[in-house]
Amino acid sequence: MEKENQKLQASENDLLNKRLKLDYEEITPCLKEVTTVWEKMLSTPGRSKLKFDMEKMHSAVGQGVPRHHRGEIWKFLAEQYHLKHQLPSKQQPKDTPYKELLKQLTSQQHAILIDLGRTFPTHPYFSAQLGAGQLSLYNILKAYSLLDQEVGYCQGLSFVAGILLLHMGEEEAFHMLKFLMFDRGLRKQYRPDMIILQIQMYQLSRLLHDYHRDLYNHLEEHEIGPSLYAAPWFLTVFASQFPLGFVARVFDMIFLQGSEVIFKVALSLLGSHKPLILQHENLETIVDFIKNTLPNLGLVQMEKTINQVFEMDISKQLQAYEVEYHVLQEELIDSSPLSDNQRMDKLEKTNSSLRKQNLDLLEQLQVANSRIQSLEATVEKLLTNESKLKQAALALELERSALLQTVEELQRRTAELSGPLLGLTQPKPAGD
Repeated sequence: MEKENQKLQASENDLLNKRLKLDYEEITPCLKEVTTVWEKMLSTPGRSKLKFDMEKMHSAVGQGVPRHHRGEIWKFLAEQYHLKHQLPSKQQPKDTPYKELLKQLTSQQHAILIDLGRTFPTHPYFSAQLGAGQLSLYNILKAYSLLDQEVGYCQGLSFVAGILLLHMGEEEAFHMLKFLMFDRGLRKQYRPDMIILQIQMYQLSRLLHDYHRDLYNHLEEHEIGPSLYAAPWFLTVFASQFPLGFVARVFDMIFLQGSEVIFKVALSLLGSHKPLILQHENLETIVDFIKNTLPNLGLVQMEKTINQVFEMDISKQLQAYEVEYHVLQEELIDSSPLSDNQRMDKLEKTNSSLRKQNLDLLEQLQVANSRIQSLEATVEKLLTNESKLKQAALALELERSALLQTVEELQRRTAELSGPLLGLTQPKPAGD
């Protein structure tokens, strides 16, 4: 009886935790028919081995993701990504079991413990000091710091892990964190040298210049670069400042499209609130508005931002601006009066960054080549089928032609036979 009571208590605690975790306001309310579409996809037999139509998934994410299925949908989108990109990334870490990682010690323990209380401090699931939420968060961050020794633990990661933990169990959240970092491109911005974050800030500035020139000029006039307000957006994927419902929608899109989404959301947020930002006339009030007022401007604006993101495609610009950043850095090195050692250090860092970029591009090329080979095989199969169908059609045409000749021959013979028959049946003259 006591065991049954313990099971019941554990079940009630799980339900209570689930309610606590998902206690946030949705940005895009999910209609019943959209929920039905998701449930049908999630319950498909052999789901993990079936490639679903990308357009259908894109449409479903755009129309909304039901909060109570969100964690399962993120796992489903990760499965689909792996089915479509079957060549493993060279950067993938060793596949060490989660439970094995938890048994080990991490040198990052102090930094992780300090940040636990700062991660969603007002959320009931995380607010209790060393409560269930904080302990699970610590476990995930500790395990990741051991798995990825280069990154270890970086400020901001706790918010990413926290969002995942609100929608799924601890071990599942760890695997989804690994997926976002290594497969969906988040990892590069947490590397210790922070070069990628600097490049991202430059890319965002250039995008503002392209899409919202008046806002770009206004911010430049007051010497406000993206690093003053957007660095936390990138490092916490908006989770440290924006409502959970909005952040959950950003994660929906990252699972579908990758880390490029962060740029789109940042650009859309700034563009949507441009008239309000332009009203402010000094550095302090502009930065205060972007960091503190903008995240709380209401659900309608948030949903408008999310809808805009689905229509944007900035991948080519991002690649061009990354190359542009490296070229500018090289020019600065050449023109600045640096010592030989400083110049060598900078060149080595730039070279290292370019090597990593080349590796990333090589992986993309391998994936593209694999896709091309698959498509070529499909085309070859279709051409073979087309050839067979043409042969069958020709055979049928010949058969039809032969049948038409037979019919004509029969009609001719019938006509020839009907002549004598008509003569035999003619009535005799009256005098005979």
